[in-house]
Amino acid sequence: MIEGFNLIGGQWVPASSGATFERRNPADQDDAIGVFPDSAADDVAAAVGAVAAAAPQWAATPPERRAAILEAAAVHLEAQAAELVEELVREEGKTRAEAAMEVGRTPMNLRYYAGEALRTTGSTFPSPGEGLVLTLREPVGIVAAITPWNFPLNIPSRKLGPALAAGNGVVFKPSELTPLLAQRLVEALLAGGLPADVLALVQGNGRAGAALAADERVDAVTFTGSTAVGRAIHAAVGSARRSQLEMGGKNPVIVLEDADIAAAAALIVKGAFGLSGQACTGTSRVIAVDTIHDRLLGRVVELAEKIIVGPGADPAVGMGALASAAQLDKFLDYVRIARAEGAELVCGGESLDIGKGYFAAPTVFAGGRADMRVATEEVFGPLLVFLRASDFDEAVALANRTEYGLSAGIVTNDLTRALAFAGRSESGLVKINQPTTGMSMNAPFGGYKASSTQNHKEQAGDSMMRFYQAEKTVYLSTSA
Repeated sequence: MIEGFNLIGGQWVPASSGATFERRNPADQDDAIGVFPDSAADDVAAAVGAVAAAAPQWAATPPERRAAILEAAAVHLEAQAAELVEELVREEGKTRAEAAMEVGRTPMNLRYYAGEALRTTGSTFPSPGEGLVLTLREPVGIVAAITPWNFPLNIPSRKLGPALAAGNGVVFKPSELTPLLAQRLVEALLAGGLPADVLALVQGNGRAGAALAADERVDAVTFTGSTAVGRAIHAAVGSARRSQLEMGGKNPVIVLEDADIAAAAALIVKGAFGLSGQACTGTSRVIAVDTIHDRLLGRVVELAEKIIVGPGADPAVGMGALASAAQLDKFLDYVRIARAEGAELVCGGESLDIGKGYFAAPTVFAGGRADMRVATEEVFGPLLVFLRASDFDEAVALANRTEYGLSAGIVTNDLTRALAFAGRSESGLVKINQPTTGMSMNAPFGGYKASSTQNHKEQAGDSMMRFYQAEKTVYLSTSA
């Protein structure tokens, strides 16, 4: 069993109180992964203070050196790939295929942001008088990165990578469900040559995250997680500091009458039950026009019932464990809610007795209505609800009838209606004839409405680095 630590001031240390928490394999509760620090506000304060002291020297480090460190960290992660896949399967409950995809993606992210370190450029402008007007882009200062458990390598790499590339000091607070993978990412950055006091790792529960967001020495907070927690962070950060919040989703797929039913069903099942339904962009609603609704429902149920559920280490398994007892309980609560609201359970709807893990059956409900909680609230589990629409316009209205706006899809061979949906969708991501999950690493990522603060995109795009940089305008004359 692993003994984990915080990284504060360049030293691996326990929580100041000595408090710890234990993480066990969600697919097998007899498998203890490790014991980690249960940090509190004083640990957070020490971490922020240490990073604040080291940040100026890192900001002055040449961008070529920052890029080389991220590149070296990527090489280290690739060398450890086999071990990381096994640890990710054990700690989170992913299948081995899902873990391999994430482990392979993370070094690519770091290389992408290494390139961004070399593209920190300003602009010049025509001057109304003598001289020159130009802008300088500088590190924003201290960045707090608060990350979820469902992609414990990939998502942190999309925050730590650009923050460090821009020359910021970083305090990293991962989810308490995936502390080991967070420590592995930090170890890779240190192995790549990152000065150990530029980055702090603070393990623990939500108390530590709340203390980090409230610390006024933190200049920017980047967060991925639930909308409720994101709103609390936004309130704590206020107007004087910046925040980048990627939050929940209730992602629909519209299927029109001209769609290939088999192809539509396959991409719906992939989006709904991949990662055991625990992806923020996962498909949770299907809006099918009347003429193909029943055939599509039957095909989706047929595919869902074929999914093999079990421990992710088994290569035959197509859906692994839920990440925790709380996730399983939430899933079962929504099954009860859906039935009470009058939705028809077509398949699944139960926990599965597989060893000592948190397993659930892929679940499909029919007869959904737009006012049902199961059709409006984020479940974050393997639960899919079908709704009927009479035509394209009603389908679009149903898709938009939610407080969320992260990812939305449409399946059709009609390019005119596909592009019309792209324009009318109240969602930051629109997928045409693709699953709602799966994003390009070099494209902007972010939602609308309650899915995001919308002021800064995460992941990539030409504006992504601006969150991690402050811009000043300089007026230069050649003589006094």
